[in-house]
Amino acid sequence: MKFNTISFLILFALTGQAQTAPLIKTGPLAIGEVKTIKSATLQEERTLNIYLPGNYDAEKPYPVIYLLDGSLNEDFLHIVGLVQFFNLQFQMPEFIIVGIANVDRKRDFTHHTDLEELVKSYPTTGHSDLFIRFLEKELQPFIQATYRTTATRYLIGQSLGGLLATEVLLKKPALFSHYLIVSPSLWWDNESLLDQAQALLGQQTDSDFYTYISVGGQEDKIMQKEARKLAAVLMAAKHLNLTVDFVPLPHENHATILHQSINEAFKKLFPFQE
Repeated sequence: MKFNTISFLILFALTGQAQTAPLIKTGPLAIGEVKTIKSATLQEERTLNIYLPGNYDAEKPYPVIYLLDGSLNEDFLHIVGLVQFFNLQFQMPEFIIVGIANVDRKRDFTHHTDLEELVKSYPTTGHSDLFIRFLEKELQPFIQATYRTTATRYLIGQSLGGLLATEVLLKKPALFSHYLIVSPSLWWDNESLLDQAQALLGQQTDSDFYTYISVGGQEDKIMQKEARKLAAVLMAAKHLNLTVDFVPLPHENHATILHQSINEAFKKLFPFQE
């Protein structure tokens, strides 16, 4: 009798566990697509991490954010997170995000320099002209042919990426409608791009774009000075139809500045919606 009771209890426990054990299923967590394109300009393959809105409709046109330093282990995921957050309760429309994964950012994001110290430290440097041509002649046409897009095109870049974004803004402004430039490395080549900024803006006519510039108060004093000067030069270009916001963030350093800066930029562009 004792044996039967113990056996019954064991059987009941095992049966109960079997009945209440959850059914586990595993599936992929997808937020977009990864595409690889062959660039004739750069003579290499480039990886694109592409975020599509949750209710993506292939028949609907979307604005596009082009993100420099857009590798999965760099800035792609947290910028996607900000966009998703601002879609919830703020007045932000749905965007396609194109994260441009890096191959050699020092090569792609810097313009030519003859400074011996820089050439020695960065031996592959100085080919931003090719990368900008890639953006204009290959990447944007590919995105526009693959997805339905609007004329609203953002470019986000920090540090050397901010240097590249500034160069595009000054030399090829029509490529994008919005420039979000964070802590640009305008120290490059003894500030030669910054020195040319006023003259380059003077060559532009009827430009109509938005520029947001930010820098951290805990960053190098030179970087803070250069960001402030760039904003001032843009604001002084009265012959152009520019909207310029300069937003220094006093508590941020070079590691923390990007996420907080883009958060502040989105709050300006897409105010809270009751």
